[in-house]
Amino acid sequence: MANTTVSQSDLLKNLEFNRFGLIAIILTIVGCLGGLTVGLGAIENTAALVVVVIPTMITLSFLLAVSPMKWIISAATISISIDLILIAYYLFF
Repeated sequence: MANTTVSQSDLLKNLEFNRFGLIAIILTIVGCLGGLTVGLGAIENTAALVVVVIPTMITLSFLLAVSPMKWIISAATISISIDLILIAYYLFF
């Protein structure tokens, strides 16, 4: 039976190797979710707009600066999480 565990260093190497494909995916998801969140209601509340724009712009800045994928994935995860929480809030309340 083969050992299927993947170490963290193997995962990071794989992320770095697939950088350009991941950048396209992250750019699309973060950009669209940020715009959707603003369009659903964050534009009417300054605090919500700031909470959406800052993590989105940090993620996009990391992409543009060709930062390590570890940083990009962390920033994208935070940005997507915030966007999904606010989208759920604006849709259901």
